[in-house]
Amino acid sequence: MTEARGSAGPNGATHARHAPGTPCWVSLMVHGLAATQEFYGALFGWEFQPGPQQLGPYVRALLDGREVAGIGQLPPDRHLPIAWTPYLASDNVDLTAETVRLCGGTVGVGPLDAAEAGRLAICSDPSGAVFGLWQAASHLGTDITGVPGTPAWNELLTFESMNVAKFYETVFAYEEEPVVSADFDYVTLHIDGRPVAGIHGVGNALPRDRGPHWMTYFEVADVDEALDRIVDLGGHVLEAAHDSAHGRVATVADPEGARFSLIQNPR
Repeated sequence: MTEARGSAGPNGATHARHAPGTPCWVSLMVHGLAATQEFYGALFGWEFQPGPQQLGPYVRALLDGREVAGIGQLPPDRHLPIAWTPYLASDNVDLTAETVRLCGGTVGVGPLDAAEAGRLAICSDPSGAVFGLWQAASHLGTDITGVPGTPAWNELLTFESMNVAKFYETVFAYEEEPVVSADFDYVTLHIDGRPVAGIHGVGNALPRDRGPHWMTYFEVADVDEALDRIVDLGGHVLEAAHDSAHGRVATVADPEGARFSLIQNPR
């Protein structure tokens, strides 16, 4: 394993590799790689460079020269749901993958090496939601956060939070902070007292064609402007912009149907 390099946040501070269980990367597998690059490039200002090709053609998205996310191309005969997938950091992907199996999850791909970048596996939790595991070598993951065009939050949308939260807590040793409410089923997952991801139980409001799935929130400067741009670029608005306790948010889909959310942080 090569020496880990630092990863810079919005203030330029360098931090070490991600603590196990922390979302450290997001990746999207699509059928039309070139068209998808055009969409996200126009939406977020991303530029692209080739990445590891172990699972087929793959590019890394960059913002101001810093790595933000990955986009890969599905083989023509693979008809999988098109979805953004968060990767959770691991110090030992093989051991974490085995723990996933022992706790009732499934390992669908790997573990395998991604050239010199690191080692990965793609798993699903007992409810079927897909997530990745990433053991960093030369590639630590997302290199910049806290500015428009970068991942801001990852949230699991599922039927109910209690049982699936136990799975993630067992695999990754998360601490949990549930919302005490009769009509709002939400658990925030913490590492060392810091919130890193959420689990939202939405019951019958879960899309029937999608089932439980992880949702990535990307920060934008202006949600309403971004929605107009998404429609112009061939995407779709799934949930109109509205104000929340964490800022103005909306849920959208790209031209291939990958769902993601936008968040405009209150200034």
